[in-house]
Amino acid sequence: MPTVQSILTPPDTRLRPDDHDLDSIPRAVVWRVRDYEGELVVERHHHRRAQLLFASKGVMTVETDQGIWVIPPKRAVWIPPFMEHAVSSKGHLTMRSLYFDPALVKGLPATCMVVTVSPLFRELSLAAVALPPLYNENGAEGRVISVLIDQLQTISTTPLHLPTSTDRRLQPIISALSRNPSDGRDLGAWAKEVGASERTLSRLFTSQTGMTFRQWRQQVKLLEALGRLANGDPAASIAFDLGYESQSAFIAMFRKALGTTPGKYFANITERVVS
Repeated sequence: MPTVQSILTPPDTRLRPDDHDLDSIPRAVVWRVRDYEGELVVERHHHRRAQLLFASKGVMTVETDQGIWVIPPKRAVWIPPFMEHAVSSKGHLTMRSLYFDPALVKGLPATCMVVTVSPLFRELSLAAVALPPLYNENGAEGRVISVLIDQLQTISTTPLHLPTSTDRRLQPIISALSRNPSDGRDLGAWAKEVGASERTLSRLFTSQTGMTFRQWRQQVKLLEALGRLANGDPAASIAFDLGYESQSAFIAMFRKALGTTPGKYFANITERVVS
């Protein structure tokens, strides 16, 4: 009988997922439960099923051709069926993945996105991954899954996406700032670096990413800050490292983007670990 169970992996793990265990289970919803220590890289892959990926502890990064998504605790990432993606994380990660048969997700977004999950959906998800893989579809276990499927319609997006571009003039800028968000060069300096006019780069950022250069750079700083905050770095040092004039300026940016302060955002995170 196939099973999907919790596995504790060693530090510095590089994985190539195999969906055979998922597709061999004759259920509309299946799951994986994984705990990782150290740096994790899940190589580029796709699933036949749609995936909802969340962490009880730790911060994940999901990358597709369309961009980069950072998923802190209390958030999840929605990955449609057959979408190529890679997953990475630094430090301890407690990962929960729900996989839904494509027939269940018609009408749901066809693009990857970070979503806010309601407390009810979170509790249902944690209850679901504690069930046996071959849960009784006609009993109480099946009713839990039915409510979980209904609650898929309640997920809402949250602005934790960093769009990318394949334009040869933007790629060096995007790559450099993704590696070093504190780089303070303005668009004029980058124009000289990549051999394009400032006006051209400004137009390209808007058309290719949907953001101005300033907005895009602020977003890359926000996503870097989320990862560091989740790892316990103090807001004061993050603000300094990312080039903010003060801690209060950094907190103001964070509140404007996510509606609360860094301290409150990471407070009271439920860290239930389901084995």
